[in-house]
Amino acid sequence: MNNVTIRHSVRFILFIFLQVFIFDNILFLGYINPYVYLLFIILLPFNKSNKNLTLFIALGTGLIIDAFQNSMGMHAFTCVLIAYVRNPILYRLVPQLKNKSQIIIEFSMKEFGVQICVIYTTLLVFIHHLVLFTIEAFRFDIGNILLRTIASVIITSIMLIIFQFLNSRNTLK
Repeated sequence: MNNVTIRHSVRFILFIFLQVFIFDNILFLGYINPYVYLLFIILLPFNKSNKNLTLFIALGTGLIIDAFQNSMGMHAFTCVLIAYVRNPILYRLVPQLKNKSQIIIEFSMKEFGVQICVIYTTLLVFIHHLVLFTIEAFRFDIGNILLRTIASVIITSIMLIIFQFLNSRNTLK
């Protein structure tokens, strides 16, 4: 196993552990539930040659969260969705990325900058939360869904950006 595989395996275990044992027990004001495990999917390398591997990893991550939350595949669906849309979103934010000759591209705040990192993370978290809360509500209650989505996106995005900032500071040394 190479260094990248080990690093992402440790991230996977860490974020699943944090989500299941700490953040699943947090519910602010009845609306805000941070989902930090999304950072694992956000930080997965962009593999131009094997996009299906990323989808399978996202599916596995979502199924593990579903098993602990007893949420019947909702997280699996939303994880696969954000894994599917993350490449087009990043290519739209950074058009010159398509022309890079690298097969595997690592996403980091150091590599792409703070602005791209904030926009990219917030967009993926918004898509995840909107779809998850819509499926969870199982009715078209737009007010409640938007309130939960916006409140959770703000808290989750701030937490994920802080984690990314701390990670970029550690890699600068």
